[in-house]
Amino acid sequence: MIFCVPVLHSEGRLITDTTDNGKDVATLGGGCFWCVEAVFEHVRGVASAESGYMGGKHHNPSYEAVCTGMTGHAEVVQVTFEPAVISYREVLEIFFAVHDPTTLNRQGNDVGTQYRSVIFYHSPEQVATAKDVIATLTSDNVFDSPIVTEVSPAQTFYAAEAYHQAYFARNPTQPYCAYLIAPKLAKFRRQFTSKLKPIS
Repeated sequence: MIFCVPVLHSEGRLITDTTDNGKDVATLGGGCFWCVEAVFEHVRGVASAESGYMGGKHHNPSYEAVCTGMTGHAEVVQVTFEPAVISYREVLEIFFAVHDPTTLNRQGNDVGTQYRSVIFYHSPEQVATAKDVIATLTSDNVFDSPIVTEVSPAQTFYAAEAYHQAYFARNPTQPYCAYLIAPKLAKFRRQFTSKLKPIS
């Protein structure tokens, strides 16, 4: 994101594995977590999309600390989904369509390791699928430059501060949301019409 707001970060919920009750978890970093979360909140079969931090060396990081790029964490979204409705492969296909996986540690004007393209896998099946999707996108020349997406084992997930959750839904007219997230969401809606949740 373009700016950082100092906020005290309380002890967060830690998630280190997939869930049960017929649901699975994908943990994805594709730049600003507001953008990724906004997309997956609209995907049919997704029970929840939660912004947070993963992949760093400090316990319970704050947004302010992650913004420095010094903690090693990536901004991620932990997507809880129903595999009977949407597969992990389909989740990844959406992920690759809504961010640029060819720019190292950058998404547009958001620059730093916290904005890296990354898939944190939770099982051998997930890492195999991730590598296969990347290989397919590469062989099909979907992108003009090589994919630099990191594929790493899941670490402890730290939920982001409450004001980050459902940020776009609550702040659609905020400049970052209006000028950067809204067009990305509109593109997703056009490209993945069959994957959209019904309008309630």
